[in-house]
Amino acid sequence: MSTYIIEGGHRLSGSIRPQGAKNEALEVICATLLTSEPVTIHNVPNILDVVNLINLLKAMRVKVDKLSDDTYRFQADDLDEEYISSADFVSRCASLRGSVLVVGPLLARLGQAYFAKPGGDKIGRRKVDTHITGLSKLGAMIAYNEERQAYYLVTVNGLKGCYMLLDEASVTGTANIIMAATLAEGTTTIYNAACEPYIQQLCKMLVGMGASIEGIGSNLLRITGVEKLAGAGHTILPDMIEVGSFIGMAAITRSELTIKDVSYDNLGIIPDSFRRLGINIERRGDDIYIPSQEHYEIETNLDGSIPTIADAPWPGLTPDLLSVMLVTATQCKGSVLIHQKMFESRLFFVDRLIDMGAQIMLCDPHRAVVIGLDHKIPLRANKMHSPDIRAGIAMLLAAMSAKGVSTIDNIDQIDRGYQAIDTRLNSVGACIYRRD
Repeated sequence: MSTYIIEGGHRLSGSIRPQGAKNEALEVICATLLTSEPVTIHNVPNILDVVNLINLLKAMRVKVDKLSDDTYRFQADDLDEEYISSADFVSRCASLRGSVLVVGPLLARLGQAYFAKPGGDKIGRRKVDTHITGLSKLGAMIAYNEERQAYYLVTVNGLKGCYMLLDEASVTGTANIIMAATLAEGTTTIYNAACEPYIQQLCKMLVGMGASIEGIGSNLLRITGVEKLAGAGHTILPDMIEVGSFIGMAAITRSELTIKDVSYDNLGIIPDSFRRLGINIERRGDDIYIPSQEHYEIETNLDGSIPTIADAPWPGLTPDLLSVMLVTATQCKGSVLIHQKMFESRLFFVDRLIDMGAQIMLCDPHRAVVIGLDHKIPLRANKMHSPDIRAGIAMLLAAMSAKGVSTIDNIDQIDRGYQAIDTRLNSVGACIYRRD
Protein backbone atom coordinates (compact mmCIF):
# COMPACT_ATOMS: atom_id res chain seq x y z
CA MET A 1 0.00 0.00 0.00
CA SER A 2 1.48 3.35 -1.07
CA THR A 3 1.49 6.47 1.10
CA TYR A 4 1.74 10.23 0.59
CA ILE A 5 3.79 12.24 3.08
CA ILE A 6 2.74 15.89 2.87
CA GLU A 7 4.46 18.85 4.47
CA GLY A 8 1.75 21.47 4.79
CA GLY A 9 1.93 25.24 4.68
CA HIS A 10 3.61 25.65 1.30
CA ARG A 11 2.09 28.17 -1.11
CA LEU A 12 1.69 27.27 -4.76
CA SER A 13 2.68 29.46 -7.69
CA GLY A 14 2.94 29.16 -11.44
CA SER A 15 0.69 27.23 -13.79
CA ILE A 16 -0.69 23.71 -14.00
CA ARG A 17 -2.61 21.92 -16.75
CA PRO A 18 -5.46 19.44 -16.07
CA GLN A 19 -5.32 15.91 -17.41
CA GLY A 20 -7.85 14.41 -19.78
CA ALA A 21 -11.27 13.72 -18.25
CA LYS A 22 -11.39 10.37 -16.47
CA ASN A 23 -15.13 9.80 -16.89
CA GLU A 24 -15.10 10.69 -20.57
CA ALA A 25 -12.09 8.45 -21.18
CA LEU A 26 -13.88 5.41 -19.72
CA GLU A 27 -16.89 6.00 -21.99
CA VAL A 28 -15.12 6.66 -25.28
CA ILE A 29 -12.61 3.82 -24.80
CA CYS A 30 -15.50 1.38 -24.33
CA ALA A 31 -17.19 2.84 -27.44
CA THR A 32 -14.28 1.57 -29.55
CA LEU A 33 -15.82 -1.91 -29.09
CA LEU A 34 -18.69 -0.87 -31.39
CA THR A 35 -16.61 -1.02 -34.57
CA SER A 36 -14.03 -3.30 -36.15
CA GLU A 37 -12.21 -0.28 -37.59
CA PRO A 38 -9.42 1.69 -35.86
CA VAL A 39 -10.38 4.49 -33.45
CA THR A 40 -7.72 6.97 -32.29
CA ILE A 41 -8.24 8.80 -28.98
CA HIS A 42 -6.12 11.77 -27.85
CA ASN A 43 -5.59 13.28 -24.37
CA VAL A 44 -6.07 9.96 -22.58
CA PRO A 45 -5.18 10.35 -18.87
CA ASN A 46 -2.55 7.96 -17.50
CA ILE A 47 -4.51 6.97 -14.40
CA LEU A 48 -5.15 3.60 -12.81
CA ASP A 49 -8.82 3.22 -13.80
CA VAL A 50 -8.03 3.98 -17.45
CA VAL A 51 -4.96 1.73 -17.50
CA ASN A 52 -7.00 -1.14 -16.02
CA LEU A 53 -9.76 -0.63 -18.59
CA ILE A 54 -7.25 -0.63 -21.45
CA ASN A 55 -5.72 -3.85 -20.07
CA LEU A 56 -9.23 -5.35 -19.94
CA LEU A 57 -9.73 -4.51 -23.62
CA LYS A 58 -6.35 -6.04 -24.45
CA ALA A 59 -7.44 -9.25 -22.68
CA MET A 60 -10.54 -9.18 -24.91
CA ARG A 61 -8.10 -9.22 -27.87
CA VAL A 62 -8.61 -5.59 -28.82
CA LYS A 63 -5.53 -4.29 -30.60
CA VAL A 64 -4.16 -1.31 -28.62
CA ASP A 65 -1.30 0.82 -29.89
CA LYS A 66 0.15 3.63 -27.79
CA LEU A 67 1.05 6.34 -30.30
CA SER A 68 2.31 8.92 -27.77
CA ASP A 69 2.13 9.67 -24.04
CA ASP A 70 -1.61 10.41 -24.26
CA THR A 71 -2.74 9.01 -27.64
CA TYR A 72 -3.97 5.46 -28.26
CA ARG A 73 -5.34 3.60 -31.27
CA PHE A 74 -7.89 0.84 -30.62
CA GLN A 75 -9.14 -1.78 -33.06
CA ALA A 76 -11.72 -4.35 -31.95
CA ASP A 77 -11.73 -6.48 -35.12
CA ASP A 78 -11.03 -9.84 -33.48
CA LEU A 79 -12.83 -9.98 -30.13
CA ASP A 80 -12.23 -13.10 -28.04
CA GLU A 81 -15.80 -14.24 -27.40
CA GLU A 82 -14.67 -17.17 -25.27
CA TYR A 83 -12.72 -14.88 -22.93
CA ILE A 84 -15.64 -12.42 -22.71
CA SER A 85 -17.70 -15.29 -21.25
CA SER A 86 -14.98 -16.41 -18.82
CA ALA A 87 -14.74 -16.16 -15.05
CA ASP A 88 -11.56 -14.08 -15.36
CA PHE A 89 -13.41 -11.48 -17.43
CA VAL A 90 -16.21 -11.24 -14.85
CA SER A 91 -13.70 -10.99 -12.03
CA ARG A 92 -11.85 -8.12 -13.74
CA CYS A 93 -15.08 -6.29 -14.44
CA ALA A 94 -16.18 -6.64 -10.82
CA SER A 95 -13.08 -4.78 -9.62
CA LEU A 96 -13.41 -1.87 -12.07
CA ARG A 97 -16.42 0.45 -11.97
CA GLY A 98 -15.85 1.69 -15.52
CA SER A 99 -16.14 -1.84 -16.90
CA VAL A 100 -19.93 -1.52 -16.69
CA LEU A 101 -19.61 0.52 -19.89
CA VAL A 102 -18.51 -2.48 -21.97
CA VAL A 103 -21.97 -4.06 -21.62
CA GLY A 104 -23.82 -1.86 -24.13
CA PRO A 105 -21.19 -2.20 -26.88
CA LEU A 106 -20.82 -5.96 -26.37
CA LEU A 107 -24.57 -6.48 -26.54
CA ALA A 108 -24.68 -4.50 -29.77
CA ARG A 109 -21.70 -6.29 -31.33
CA LEU A 110 -21.98 -9.85 -30.00
CA GLY A 111 -25.53 -10.18 -28.67
CA GLN A 112 -24.49 -11.04 -25.11
CA ALA A 113 -22.42 -9.74 -22.21
CA TYR A 114 -21.80 -10.39 -18.54
CA PHE A 115 -22.89 -7.56 -16.27
CA ALA A 116 -20.68 -7.79 -13.19
CA LYS A 117 -21.54 -6.21 -9.87
CA PRO A 118 -19.91 -2.76 -9.86
CA GLY A 119 -16.57 -2.20 -8.18
CA GLY A 120 -14.62 1.02 -7.60
CA ASP A 121 -15.11 3.49 -4.76
CA LYS A 122 -16.47 2.54 -1.34
CA ILE A 123 -19.03 5.34 -1.20
CA GLY A 124 -22.23 3.43 -0.55
CA ARG A 125 -24.59 1.63 -2.90
CA ARG A 126 -24.07 2.26 -6.60
CA LYS A 127 -27.18 1.08 -8.42
CA VAL A 128 -27.11 -0.32 -11.93
CA ASP A 129 -30.90 -0.37 -12.25
CA THR A 130 -30.93 2.28 -14.98
CA HIS A 131 -28.48 0.26 -17.10
CA ILE A 132 -30.46 -2.96 -16.74
CA THR A 133 -33.88 -1.38 -17.27
CA GLY A 134 -32.74 0.59 -20.33
CA LEU A 135 -30.99 -2.34 -21.98
CA SER A 136 -33.98 -4.60 -21.22
CA LYS A 137 -36.26 -2.15 -23.04
CA LEU A 138 -33.98 -2.48 -26.05
CA GLY A 139 -34.62 -6.24 -26.01
CA ALA A 140 -31.99 -7.69 -23.68
CA MET A 141 -33.02 -10.73 -21.66
CA ILE A 142 -31.61 -10.79 -18.11
CA ALA A 143 -30.82 -13.72 -15.84
CA TYR A 144 -28.77 -13.83 -12.65
CA ASN A 145 -25.76 -16.13 -12.63
CA GLU A 146 -25.23 -17.20 -9.01
CA GLU A 147 -21.96 -19.02 -9.68
CA ARG A 148 -20.26 -15.89 -11.00
CA GLN A 149 -22.42 -13.40 -9.11
CA ALA A 150 -23.12 -11.43 -12.27
CA TYR A 151 -26.15 -10.47 -14.28
CA TYR A 152 -26.09 -12.29 -17.60
CA LEU A 153 -27.67 -10.37 -20.47
CA VAL A 154 -28.45 -11.99 -23.80
CA THR A 155 -30.48 -10.76 -26.78
CA VAL A 156 -32.60 -13.26 -28.66
CA ASN A 157 -33.64 -11.36 -31.79
CA GLY A 158 -31.30 -8.41 -31.65
CA LEU A 159 -31.72 -4.99 -30.06
CA LYS A 160 -34.75 -2.95 -31.10
CA GLY A 161 -35.24 0.77 -30.63
CA CYS A 162 -37.98 2.07 -28.34
CA TYR A 163 -39.06 5.01 -26.19
CA MET A 164 -37.82 5.09 -22.59
CA LEU A 165 -38.09 7.51 -19.69
CA LEU A 166 -35.16 6.94 -17.37
CA ASP A 167 -35.89 6.83 -13.64
CA GLU A 168 -32.71 8.84 -13.00
CA ALA A 169 -30.34 10.78 -15.22
CA SER A 170 -27.54 8.26 -14.74
CA VAL A 171 -24.40 9.23 -16.67
CA THR A 172 -23.01 5.73 -17.15
CA GLY A 173 -26.53 4.34 -17.62
CA THR A 174 -27.22 6.87 -20.37
CA ALA A 175 -23.86 6.13 -21.99
CA ASN A 176 -24.49 2.38 -22.01
CA ILE A 177 -27.95 2.77 -23.54
CA ILE A 178 -26.68 5.22 -26.19
CA MET A 179 -23.91 2.86 -27.27
CA ALA A 180 -26.25 -0.12 -27.51
CA ALA A 181 -28.88 1.93 -29.39
CA THR A 182 -26.46 3.03 -32.12
CA LEU A 183 -26.57 -0.48 -33.62
CA ALA A 184 -30.18 -1.32 -32.64
CA GLU A 185 -32.93 -1.71 -35.20
CA GLY A 186 -35.14 1.40 -35.45
CA THR A 187 -35.19 4.59 -33.37
CA THR A 188 -34.51 4.85 -29.65
CA THR A 189 -35.78 7.87 -27.71
CA ILE A 190 -34.21 8.48 -24.31
CA TYR A 191 -35.97 11.03 -22.08
CA ASN A 192 -34.36 12.24 -18.85
CA ALA A 193 -31.00 11.33 -20.35
CA ALA A 194 -27.86 12.61 -18.64
CA CYS A 195 -26.44 15.52 -20.63
CA GLU A 196 -23.00 16.11 -19.03
CA PRO A 197 -20.19 17.21 -21.35
CA TYR A 198 -18.89 13.62 -21.13
CA ILE A 199 -22.11 12.34 -22.67
CA GLN A 200 -22.01 15.08 -25.29
CA GLN A 201 -18.45 14.09 -26.17
CA LEU A 202 -19.41 10.41 -26.44
CA CYS A 203 -22.29 11.32 -28.77
CA LYS A 204 -20.04 13.50 -30.94
CA MET A 205 -17.51 10.70 -31.25
CA LEU A 206 -20.25 8.20 -32.18
CA VAL A 207 -21.64 10.61 -34.79
CA GLY A 208 -18.12 10.84 -36.21
CA MET A 209 -18.19 7.03 -36.45
CA GLY A 210 -21.45 7.16 -38.42
CA ALA A 211 -24.12 7.04 -35.71
CA SER A 212 -27.33 9.07 -36.02
CA ILE A 213 -27.99 10.98 -32.78
CA GLU A 214 -30.26 14.01 -32.33
CA GLY A 215 -30.62 16.24 -29.27
CA ILE A 216 -26.98 16.20 -28.15
CA GLY A 217 -26.60 18.44 -25.09
CA SER A 218 -30.23 18.02 -24.02
CA ASN A 219 -32.01 15.43 -21.86
CA LEU A 220 -34.00 14.14 -24.86
CA LEU A 221 -31.97 12.02 -27.28
CA ARG A 222 -33.12 10.27 -30.46
CA ILE A 223 -30.84 7.60 -31.82
CA THR A 224 -31.57 5.94 -35.13
CA GLY A 225 -29.71 2.67 -35.39
CA VAL A 226 -27.29 1.97 -38.22
CA GLU A 227 -25.93 -1.31 -39.54
CA LYS A 228 -22.34 -0.63 -38.59
CA LEU A 229 -20.00 2.07 -37.31
CA ALA A 230 -16.66 3.14 -38.77
CA GLY A 231 -13.40 4.29 -37.24
CA ALA A 232 -12.79 7.87 -36.12
CA GLY A 233 -10.53 10.21 -34.17
CA HIS A 234 -11.48 11.89 -30.88
CA THR A 235 -9.91 14.26 -28.33
CA ILE A 236 -10.93 14.01 -24.66
CA LEU A 237 -11.83 17.21 -22.77
CA PRO A 238 -9.80 18.44 -19.78
CA ASP A 239 -11.01 16.91 -16.51
CA MET A 240 -13.44 19.35 -14.88
CA ILE A 241 -13.03 17.59 -11.52
CA GLU A 242 -9.31 18.20 -11.59
CA VAL A 243 -9.89 21.84 -12.56
CA GLY A 244 -12.15 22.23 -9.51
CA SER A 245 -9.60 20.45 -7.32
CA PHE A 246 -6.90 22.92 -8.39
CA ILE A 247 -9.20 25.88 -7.63
CA GLY A 248 -9.73 24.50 -4.11
CA MET A 249 -5.99 23.88 -3.63
CA ALA A 250 -5.15 27.45 -4.62
CA ALA A 251 -7.72 28.91 -2.23
CA ILE A 252 -6.97 26.79 0.84
CA THR A 253 -3.20 27.39 0.50
CA ARG A 254 -3.73 31.12 -0.23
CA SER A 255 -1.84 30.71 -3.49
CA GLU A 256 -1.65 32.43 -6.86
CA LEU A 257 -2.19 29.81 -9.53
CA THR A 258 -3.04 29.65 -13.24
CA ILE A 259 -4.92 26.60 -14.49
CA LYS A 260 -4.19 26.21 -18.20
CA ASP A 261 -6.45 25.07 -21.06
CA VAL A 262 -9.52 24.21 -18.97
CA SER A 263 -12.16 24.24 -21.77
CA TYR A 264 -13.97 26.92 -19.75
CA ASP A 265 -17.23 26.71 -21.69
CA ASN A 266 -17.59 23.06 -20.61
CA LEU A 267 -17.15 23.76 -16.88
CA GLY A 268 -20.78 24.78 -16.42
CA ILE A 269 -21.61 25.97 -12.89
CA ILE A 270 -18.27 24.93 -11.35
CA PRO A 271 -16.52 28.35 -11.38
CA ASP A 272 -19.58 30.11 -9.96
CA SER A 273 -19.93 27.46 -7.24
CA PHE A 274 -16.41 28.20 -6.02
CA ARG A 275 -17.13 31.94 -6.26
CA ARG A 276 -19.94 31.34 -3.73
CA LEU A 277 -17.18 30.41 -1.27
CA GLY A 278 -15.64 33.84 -1.85
CA ILE A 279 -12.85 32.66 -4.17
CA ASN A 280 -11.78 35.12 -6.85
CA ILE A 281 -11.72 33.39 -10.22
CA GLU A 282 -10.65 35.19 -13.39
CA ARG A 283 -11.14 33.81 -16.85
CA ARG A 284 -8.20 34.55 -19.13
CA GLY A 285 -8.98 33.12 -22.54
CA ASP A 286 -9.29 29.40 -21.89
CA ASP A 287 -7.28 29.62 -18.66
CA ILE A 288 -8.39 30.24 -15.06
CA TYR A 289 -6.33 32.59 -12.89
CA ILE A 290 -6.67 32.38 -9.10
CA PRO A 291 -5.06 35.35 -7.29
CA SER A 292 -3.60 34.91 -3.82
CA GLN A 293 -6.22 35.63 -1.14
CA GLU A 294 -5.59 35.88 2.59
CA HIS A 295 -9.33 35.57 3.20
CA TYR A 296 -12.32 34.29 1.23
CA GLU A 297 -15.81 34.82 2.57
CA ILE A 298 -18.85 32.67 1.84
CA GLU A 299 -21.81 34.46 0.27
CA THR A 300 -24.74 34.37 2.68
CA ASN A 301 -28.34 34.02 1.59
CA LEU A 302 -30.38 37.19 1.17
CA ASP A 303 -32.17 36.51 4.47
CA GLY A 304 -28.87 35.96 6.26
CA SER A 305 -29.30 32.20 6.63
CA ILE A 306 -26.54 29.64 6.04
CA PRO A 307 -26.23 28.87 2.31
CA THR A 308 -26.38 25.37 0.89
CA ILE A 309 -24.12 23.91 -1.76
CA ALA A 310 -25.64 20.74 -3.18
CA ASP A 311 -25.01 18.40 -6.08
CA ALA A 312 -27.50 17.97 -8.91
CA PRO A 313 -27.65 16.42 -12.39
CA TRP A 314 -25.97 18.50 -15.09
CA PRO A 315 -26.10 21.46 -15.53
CA GLY A 316 -26.12 21.37 -11.71
CA LEU A 317 -22.98 20.86 -9.63
CA THR A 318 -21.25 17.51 -10.04
CA PRO A 319 -21.18 15.40 -6.84
CA ASP A 320 -17.51 14.60 -7.49
CA LEU A 321 -16.50 18.11 -6.35
CA LEU A 322 -18.41 18.34 -3.08
CA SER A 323 -15.60 16.74 -1.06
CA VAL A 324 -13.16 19.33 -2.41
CA MET A 325 -15.56 22.18 -1.71
CA LEU A 326 -16.16 20.94 1.83
CA VAL A 327 -12.44 20.97 2.64
CA THR A 328 -11.97 24.37 0.97
CA ALA A 329 -14.81 25.76 3.11
CA THR A 330 -13.04 24.77 6.35
CA GLN A 331 -10.72 27.78 5.96
CA CYS A 332 -13.22 30.28 4.58
CA LYS A 333 -14.97 33.01 6.55
CA GLY A 334 -18.54 32.00 7.27
CA SER A 335 -20.58 28.80 7.34
CA VAL A 336 -22.07 26.57 4.66
CA LEU A 337 -24.20 23.43 4.46
CA ILE A 338 -22.77 20.80 2.09
CA HIS A 339 -25.52 18.48 0.83
CA GLN A 340 -24.30 15.35 -0.96
CA LYS A 341 -27.49 13.76 -2.29
CA MET A 342 -26.26 10.88 -4.40
CA PHE A 343 -23.97 8.71 -2.23
CA GLU A 344 -24.68 8.02 1.42
CA SER A 345 -21.07 7.31 2.49
CA ARG A 346 -19.13 10.02 0.70
CA LEU A 347 -19.04 12.44 3.64
CA PHE A 348 -17.82 9.98 6.25
CA PHE A 349 -14.21 11.06 5.70
CA VAL A 350 -14.98 14.31 7.57
CA ASP A 351 -14.05 12.54 10.82
CA ARG A 352 -10.41 12.85 9.73
CA LEU A 353 -10.89 16.56 9.09
CA ILE A 354 -12.45 17.03 12.52
CA ASP A 355 -9.36 15.34 14.00
CA MET A 356 -7.33 18.02 12.19
CA GLY A 357 -9.28 20.78 13.94
CA ALA A 358 -11.89 21.51 11.27
CA GLN A 359 -15.24 22.67 12.62
CA ILE A 360 -17.72 20.37 10.89
CA MET A 361 -21.04 19.00 12.09
CA LEU A 362 -22.07 15.85 10.23
CA CYS A 363 -25.87 16.06 10.28
CA ASP A 364 -26.52 12.71 8.57
CA PRO A 365 -24.88 10.61 5.81
CA HIS A 366 -25.73 13.26 3.23
CA ARG A 367 -25.29 16.65 4.97
CA ALA A 368 -22.53 18.45 6.81
CA VAL A 369 -22.35 21.99 8.19
CA VAL A 370 -18.89 23.57 7.84
CA ILE A 371 -17.92 26.51 10.07
CA GLY A 372 -14.98 28.24 8.42
CA LEU A 373 -11.85 29.03 10.44
CA ASP A 374 -10.79 31.91 8.15
CA HIS A 375 -7.15 30.69 8.38
CA LYS A 376 -7.02 31.98 11.98
CA ILE A 377 -6.66 28.42 13.27
CA PRO A 378 -4.68 26.25 10.83
CA LEU A 379 -5.59 22.60 10.43
CA ARG A 380 -3.33 20.17 12.30
CA ALA A 381 -1.36 17.44 10.57
CA ASN A 382 -2.96 14.00 10.67
CA LYS A 383 -2.56 10.39 9.60
CA MET A 384 -5.31 9.47 7.14
CA HIS A 385 -6.53 6.63 4.92
CA SER A 386 -8.16 7.34 1.55
CA PRO A 387 -11.50 5.49 1.15
CA ASP A 388 -12.18 6.70 -2.41
CA ILE A 389 -10.83 8.96 -5.15
CA ARG A 390 -12.64 12.16 -4.19
CA ALA A 391 -12.16 11.82 -0.43
CA GLY A 392 -8.49 11.11 -1.13
CA ILE A 393 -7.95 14.33 -3.06
CA ALA A 394 -9.92 16.26 -0.41
CA MET A 395 -7.60 14.86 2.28
CA LEU A 396 -4.64 15.96 0.16
CA LEU A 397 -6.03 19.52 0.11
CA ALA A 398 -6.41 19.45 3.89
CA ALA A 399 -2.86 18.16 4.35
CA MET A 400 -1.43 20.85 2.03
CA SER A 401 -3.12 23.49 4.19
CA ALA A 402 -2.28 21.92 7.57
CA LYS A 403 0.52 22.81 9.95
CA GLY A 404 3.02 19.95 10.12
CA VAL A 405 3.52 16.69 8.23
CA SER A 406 0.51 14.52 7.33
CA THR A 407 0.32 11.05 5.81
CA ILE A 408 -2.34 9.55 3.55
CA ASP A 409 -2.41 5.76 3.12
CA ASN A 410 -4.16 3.80 0.37
CA ILE A 411 -3.28 6.44 -2.24
CA ASP A 412 -3.89 3.89 -4.99
CA GLN A 413 -7.43 5.27 -4.73
CA ILE A 414 -6.10 8.73 -5.67
CA ASP A 415 -4.06 7.18 -8.51
CA ARG A 416 -7.31 5.87 -9.97
CA GLY A 417 -8.40 9.41 -10.80
CA TYR A 418 -5.38 11.75 -10.70
CA GLN A 419 -2.32 11.37 -12.90
CA ALA A 420 1.03 11.78 -11.08
CA ILE A 421 -0.62 14.36 -8.84
CA ASP A 422 2.34 14.56 -6.44
CA THR A 423 4.85 15.34 -9.21
CA ARG A 424 2.59 17.90 -10.85
CA LEU A 425 1.78 19.70 -7.58
CA ASN A 426 5.41 19.68 -6.48
CA SER A 427 6.25 21.49 -9.73
CA VAL A 428 4.15 24.46 -8.53
CA GLY A 429 5.44 24.53 -4.96
CA ALA A 430 3.81 21.71 -2.99
CA CYS A 431 5.88 19.41 -0.78
CA ILE A 432 4.56 15.86 -1.30
CA TYR A 433 6.59 12.65 -1.07
CA ARG A 434 5.43 9.23 -2.23
CA ARG A 435 6.41 6.12 -0.28
CA ASP A 436 5.67 2.84 -2.05
